[in-house]
Amino acid sequence: MNKNRIEDRGSWIEDSNNRIQDAEKRTEDNGLKTGNWKPETVISCRDLSKTFTLGKLQVPVLKSVNLEVARGERIAIVGSSGSGKSTLLHLLGGLDNASSGSVQILGQDVQKMNETQRGDIRNQSLGFVYQFHHLLPEFTALENVAMPLLIRGMKRADAEPVAAAMLAKVGLAHRVQHLPSELSGGERQRTAVARALVTEPACVLADEPTGNLDRNSAEALFDLMQQLNEQLGTSFIVVTHDLELAGRMQKSLKLIDGVLHNAAC
Repeated sequence: MNKNRIEDRGSWIEDSNNRIQDAEKRTEDNGLKTGNWKPETVISCRDLSKTFTLGKLQVPVLKSVNLEVARGERIAIVGSSGSGKSTLLHLLGGLDNASSGSVQILGQDVQKMNETQRGDIRNQSLGFVYQFHHLLPEFTALENVAMPLLIRGMKRADAEPVAAAMLAKVGLAHRVQHLPSELSGGERQRTAVARALVTEPACVLADEPTGNLDRNSAEALFDLMQQLNEQLGTSFIVVTHDLELAGRMQKSLKLIDGVLHNAAC
């Protein structure tokens, strides 16, 4: 790695820290710091609806969805393509606004928050895993996993040992200095899971996390998430097309025409 690349990395991280170094203080000021408060329900929504406007056409995607996710619970949400699974996940994570209804994360009403408050509670309380790993290509696995901690305001010297320990938990202690291009597909997704969990979030929202993996890698990733769920007590909400893997979760729900049902429906 050349000197300019190292300096560019250092400048990028330092700039990120400077821009968000007051994130912890804002979180406390906004009453979003979870601290010692550990409610039974980590995420809930009530009468949650979402309608998209396409020209003069109103397209309802979600219709009065109600859901409660307990601490440490593993839930799968299945449904056909276009059924609204990803939309629901985005609303639960405070990434989009509902047309009506409410979402609460650790007792805080997301719909009443401004964007800064939403960003803070996402960083403090949630982790995200997507079908594509979204790792930053110029950064090592260690640096990618440490990134949420740096954004939180933690110093690099403190963040990297925490990131390294999380990579060890997902079986990648020997790959910490590798770039994403030097990792297999399964290793990239495990790195993404480590990044989602490094802040010890109350809940991880995973959108088709095994969608780009072969069967063996998909099963291994599900086993890993179950193991980490049991070790860390983190809740998981997983959107997937894979009914067999969904059946291994504690609860499986199905979206049909914008309405959430038990998967047996």
